[in-house]
Amino acid sequence: MANRPRFFVAATLAGLALRIFWVLRFPGVVDDSRLYANIAENWMQHGIYGVTNSGAIMPTLSRLPGYPAFLAAMFSLFGVENFRAVLFVQVLFDLATCFLIADLALRLLSERAARVAFLLAALCPFLANYAAAALTETLEIFFTTLALDLAIIGLKSDLATPLRSRLLLWLGCGLSVGAAILLRPDGGILLAAIAGYLSFQILRSLISKQPAIELKVLVLCASLVCLGATAPLIPWTLRNLRTFHRFQPLAPRYANDSDEPLTPGFNRWVKTWAAEYVSTEEIYWNVPGEDIDFTRLPARAYDSEQQREETRQIFTDYNVDHDLSLALDARFLALATRRIQDAPLRYYVWLPCLRIADMWLRPRTELLPSDPRWWQFNDDARWLAVSLIFGVIGVVYVALAAAGLVGRCDIFGIGLFVLFLVLRSAFLGSMENPEPRYTLECYPIVIFLASARFSRAGAPAIPPKN
Repeated sequence: MANRPRFFVAATLAGLALRIFWVLRFPGVVDDSRLYANIAENWMQHGIYGVTNSGAIMPTLSRLPGYPAFLAAMFSLFGVENFRAVLFVQVLFDLATCFLIADLALRLLSERAARVAFLLAALCPFLANYAAAALTETLEIFFTTLALDLAIIGLKSDLATPLRSRLLLWLGCGLSVGAAILLRPDGGILLAAIAGYLSFQILRSLISKQPAIELKVLVLCASLVCLGATAPLIPWTLRNLRTFHRFQPLAPRYANDSDEPLTPGFNRWVKTWAAEYVSTEEIYWNVPGEDIDFTRLPARAYDSEQQREETRQIFTDYNVDHDLSLALDARFLALATRRIQDAPLRYYVWLPCLRIADMWLRPRTELLPSDPRWWQFNDDARWLAVSLIFGVIGVVYVALAAAGLVGRCDIFGIGLFVLFLVLRSAFLGSMENPEPRYTLECYPIVIFLASARFSRAGAPAIPPKN
């Protein structure tokens, strides 16, 4: 920044202007936002971590306490349900993420790459869009990037670095992971990536017979990461044991409360055909409580005319009272079981790959008024253009990252980044409700790799000490 003050001032102002535009023009206060806000208000005003149900406050475990705690702090400072203040604070977090991404590029690539990374992050419309949404994504991305940055600093330290400093770095890395987990349970994937990479380093040190003291430090560092990541979950786990008599260190898989029935048959059936976000919006989110339109199903949702009629009949029965009873759920489960038996590769391989591709590449306009069926080209011309432009921008970011990875596969610590991308993508492929926002936690790495494409070969601006 000292070398290029005008560049960073201009890029920061451009990034700030872009985010303020989203906040003022398309503020994202959705149903999940109001649920988080309701939990935050009950927590700060009544001391109960719960939701309001028919006028009564009922304790909940459906959402982890990270984002409600953030909202409670914001509401205490700026007024209850002052979402605009929340969004402006998120803008600051998002800009801080841009600097962290640039720091990664500076440490591992070059000053030029750091400038490119900062510009790509500051002008990324997807990051800016979610900074203007009262959802967990912006904070989750910030703590993910902070954890990765601290991990890289720790990996680059050697025996000449004071042990206390190294341990504090790794403890900070673990606490950052813990903050990410408290925001979203899938933050645990970040812990798996960092712990897995450190485990590989420990194994490699054992094979190469590194000095015993260095090996012990690596083990201690890995332990501190795990301790820092899991310690913040202890109060939440104890609270759930006391309140619900249930061991629940994370939020439930389907974000349901203890008294809410699960629908395993319906969820399993959806996974036998769902591959795109539009199905999540038109089918998955409507059950239970709203009509589901049979004509919105893609042809891959049934394998024969008999199966098609059976599915139509289940839809008709559900639409009578919009209640997914145990009997109806059992019919969905039986249908799903037959479909999986008939085409196991489709269920376990092809559909997960399609879901991953959809989440990575589809136009990220879910917070905008665009038609989710953009490929039918029947939307308003302005929003159709937005969808196409967003789609192109997304492909460009991913293509640049792929080119950067191929062109600079010798980057220090690249294994950590690749492991995180692979683990998170594999997890997302296993979900029945593909949403493009789930890949945003990977965008700090995407932007870093894209900046590598513009980095001249040679030593990074801050070279490794080992």
